[in-house]
Amino acid sequence: MESQLQAADSRYMQAKENAVASKEKYQRLKEAAKEPGSVSPLELDNALAKMKADDAMARSESSIVASVRTMQDYLNIRAPFDGMIIQRNVSPGALVAPGKGTDLPMLILQDIRKLRLEVYIPEDFVDKVDLKQQVKFTFNAMPGQEQTAKISRSANALGSMRSEAIEIDVQNQNGILKPGMYAEVKIPMLSGAKSLLVPNNAIIRSTEREYVIAVKDGKAALIDIKEGLSRHDSTEVFGNLKANDIILKNASDEVKEGTRY
Repeated sequence: MESQLQAADSRYMQAKENAVASKEKYQRLKEAAKEPGSVSPLELDNALAKMKADDAMARSESSIVASVRTMQDYLNIRAPFDGMIIQRNVSPGALVAPGKGTDLPMLILQDIRKLRLEVYIPEDFVDKVDLKQQVKFTFNAMPGQEQTAKISRSANALGSMRSEAIEIDVQNQNGILKPGMYAEVKIPMLSGAKSLLVPNNAIIRSTEREYVIAVKDGKAALIDIKEGLSRHDSTEVFGNLKANDIILKNASDEVKEGTRY
């Protein structure tokens, strides 16, 4: 590519000199033509045509030089942002071409001044996430250092794991946080207006179902439920329950349907 640029420069310089010489010759003939009979009109026309042709050739060679310089500029790799190279997959002097047997990038550049914390919300809770409140999170590598930030964006779609991705922008000006760190995140949730709370001990969980035991007409009734938000002493539940229903506070799977109370 260096040789191509030198050759293109040489051709351009030659074409430029020819264009200058043709212009000077035409100017002299034009000046001499002021004296009647000294220069024939045909000779003057030929000089004008030669000047225009040489000028066009010089411009053409100039475009070729610019094109070669543009191609040569591909030898320089410019980063789209300031950062640090954390991985280099080629060595100086290696021939690099697109799609030649490897999908690895030549370099990996990283800017860690602002990181994205990704959290995946299970399908059962995607409609309960409060996008306006602050999120609290603690990185496993730095226990006890709780941080807060707002949810920056959400996918508004479920992924392959039946969960919705949300992102939290985390400022990292001091560079303490590293990409790939894990964090424990407390997501603020919205509680449904018609939801019911039951004591945690009232819920019976098995591999087949989740249920509570209600007492109706003096008999035990097993009511299937779906869990919502949990607190330290109670859990939000959804199912065939209504306010003021009587349920067993300390339920057991030994209690069967129809047991008298």
